[in-house]
Amino acid sequence: MSSKATCLIVASAAPQGVCARSFQQCFSLCSAAFNLQTATPAGKPIDFTGVDESSARWVQDFSVKPYASPAKLESIDGARYQALLIPDCPGALNDLAHSGSLARILTHFISQKKPVCAVGQGVSALCCATEGQKWIFSGYSLTGPSVFELVRSPDFANLPLIVEDFVKDNGGSYTASQEDAVHVVLDRHLVTGQNVQSTTAAVNNLILLCNGSR
Repeated sequence: MSSKATCLIVASAAPQGVCARSFQQCFSLCSAAFNLQTATPAGKPIDFTGVDESSARWVQDFSVKPYASPAKLESIDGARYQALLIPDCPGALNDLAHSGSLARILTHFISQKKPVCAVGQGVSALCCATEGQKWIFSGYSLTGPSVFELVRSPDFANLPLIVEDFVKDNGGSYTASQEDAVHVVLDRHLVTGQNVQSTTAAVNNLILLCNGSR
């Protein structure tokens, strides 16, 4: 039996947090396929949002496990990981979207054609990766939260970034389906999911990509 690949799960440390449902689905699916490492800016604890009855127990159990303490994103060496996953993180707009450390890791992943997956508001984290004036995902097709989904948020007027606009303004191709519909885009080694509902389909594509490249 071959040894498992190692997947880095990058999460936001901003107050807006990480979607509990999306993170739970990411972690549960990936733990069977990969060795996992979580990382956040400065290694701050993950603050879960949208915890409901179905996820509360899981979050509670997860929080006492040794792997629940994230590594510092700033000290992560991308060469040690075969896959990168960013779950739906409302907080990503405020930290990961302009993280130099994540940009460095993403640049390595793109240069080595390693699989990258981002879901929902976690897609905004990809916006950090610019070399000079050029976005490294220019020419890629991807999805992310639609304006129709974002406008339901009370913070909509204060969002620092709209993924759809950023992608179109920086040479990418953006598509979205209906609100809350499962919609996943696979382009080369980049997988993006439109929303929380797309988490499982996106992560399964990441796993397939990794299995196909080994």
